[in-house]
Amino acid sequence: MFEKILIANRGEIALRIMRTCREMGISTVAVYSDIDKHALHTRYADESCHIGPSPPLQSYLDADKIIKVAQEHEAEAIHPGYGFLAENPEFAWKCEENKIVFIGPNSWALAKTGDKLSSREIAKKEEIPVTPGSDGAVENDDAIEIAREIGYPIILKSSAGGGGISMGVVEEEKDLLKNLEIAQSSSLSSFGNPNIFIEKYLSSPRHIEFQILADTHGNVIHLGERECSIQRRFQKLVEEAPSVIMDAEKRKEIGERAVNIAKLAEYVNAGTIEFLYDGKEFYFNEVNARLQVEHPVTELVTGLDLVKEQLKIASGEELTHTERDLHPRGWAMECRINAEDPYNNFLPSPGTVTDYEPPGSIGVRIDSGIVTGSEIPTFYDPLFAKIIVWARTRDVVIKRMSRALREWRIEGIETNIPFHLKILEDDSFKKGEIDTGFVQRLDIVNRLRQEGEELTAELRRRAAAISAALALSKVGIMTYLRPDRIKAHAQMTSQWKNAGRQEQLARRLNADEVQSDN
Repeated sequence: MFEKILIANRGEIALRIMRTCREMGISTVAVYSDIDKHALHTRYADESCHIGPSPPLQSYLDADKIIKVAQEHEAEAIHPGYGFLAENPEFAWKCEENKIVFIGPNSWALAKTGDKLSSREIAKKEEIPVTPGSDGAVENDDAIEIAREIGYPIILKSSAGGGGISMGVVEEEKDLLKNLEIAQSSSLSSFGNPNIFIEKYLSSPRHIEFQILADTHGNVIHLGERECSIQRRFQKLVEEAPSVIMDAEKRKEIGERAVNIAKLAEYVNAGTIEFLYDGKEFYFNEVNARLQVEHPVTELVTGLDLVKEQLKIASGEELTHTERDLHPRGWAMECRINAEDPYNNFLPSPGTVTDYEPPGSIGVRIDSGIVTGSEIPTFYDPLFAKIIVWARTRDVVIKRMSRALREWRIEGIETNIPFHLKILEDDSFKKGEIDTGFVQRLDIVNRLRQEGEELTAELRRRAAAISAALALSKVGIMTYLRPDRIKAHAQMTSQWKNAGRQEQLARRLNADEVQSDN
């Protein structure tokens, strides 16, 4: 087993990897950009090293710098986490050339599976259905012809990465070239690769993925499925395991497809095989050749630590589990917590976290990269924490998740917690009647925006009333702001369904009282 590894990432995933390493007695090296000098992952690691300015291309995407740091700190291996260089075959190759273990598939397998186009070809060879699409990256000259052949609407995808980055639906030909240019630019800045391909857009399928593990001894297993259909702008936001549509027979059939793809690619380490289900057929979507954001969902229903399994595989150990002894136990669900304002069209909400109190109790796990005082920068993905809940049944999971989200106190930034509460309250979601068009179909974004406008107007009205009271007299102030009046204001907010906003309003009113008394 390794004595020291470098984590080529930041935030919650870097910290999550470090925690498993600490349990295993493995020393860790963190890398950080200018803005992350005081970040939690930087402070938690046994050693840390500055790698450049805040923009990713000058720090977390600079493979040569990271390799150099690993050599200087005598790290035997590098864990890439997810995003950044996690699916970059050139980075994996550089690790191999420098005798550093890349904790993931080797560069050759990564080139075949990390690249979405190559993985489509593997599925075709296995005669697994794939959505119609281009055979390679497209340029202006051939994009229009290919899109016409496939038929609109089509979707643009980066061949080099996932997470919804660089993806976009094109409904009409007049918008194709403009959107292609945007997608190419986004892919280049996010993954260092501008290649974009085209697929037929399936409007509202279910998104089902299978977690796999493969060792260097030829053993490949799957750990069951995850349901990832709740998405916004092609980015997963709520994930769960198992899926309500799967039974033992389907799990076996689609799980075998996932395993066969991994074997054909000679895949090693942890990975995910994704499928789109239109109610009749499971279409291969892509291979995520890395640890997924939603991997804790599988951990809670299987009892495995997937990072520990990754480290064991990378050090040459053989898998000690089989599919027979890994059945879903209970139900797990994850909500991704982003620094976004759901009441203002989900605009990014960077800033300093002034107060942070996460929820707890039985069945609640928080994977977070922040504490009070942490900075949420503008340079990276707004995801800063994940909450994962387990219970024996899906109904209890939903209730427990709702309770925990309402308890979570995060001040100084806006978060998408109100969005998650809207989802959890919906009757169709409770019944498991979901697909990738769920959020758009319920018009949740506009509903939240309208509520935000109403709440803002109410806060302004109350602020004006307090100002008027200040103008009267100290006696008037004390009368207007006495505790029973404050309590009455808090009770008035019960008509609003969003608990986070209720608590926020009550805290603001209490703050005004203190300031007035001073």
